[in-house]
Amino acid sequence: MSTEAVLNHHLQAFSAGDVDETMKDYTKDSVLIMPDATLKGLDSIRAAFSGLFSGLFKPGTYDFTMDRTEVVGDVAYIVWHSVNQGADVKMATDTFVIRDGKIAIQTFAGKIEEK
Repeated sequence: MSTEAVLNHHLQAFSAGDVDETMKDYTKDSVLIMPDATLKGLDSIRAAFSGLFSGLFKPGTYDFTMDRTEVVGDVAYIVWHSVNQGADVKMATDTFVIRDGKIAIQTFAGKIEEK
């Protein structure tokens, strides 16, 4: 799969709140780097998405806007914001490094303001 195809699949699975489908984009060696933690492997990444989909990004409870998408080679970069029930994501960015059709490395940073 191309970098763009992996990104599109990831965004569709995320917006559906589908943990199993989201996890198809990762491998046992994938890494998710966030401001407060670095998650390695399927179990820890799955736990993070499960928490997001039952909380801040529960399907049907938020409005998501993509502000920028850039794909260069095996790297995808997105900038986005969302309006949520309990908190708003004023600005966030994710970077994805794609290898062999899977997310090898993802970074996330965002400004989240509780309501």
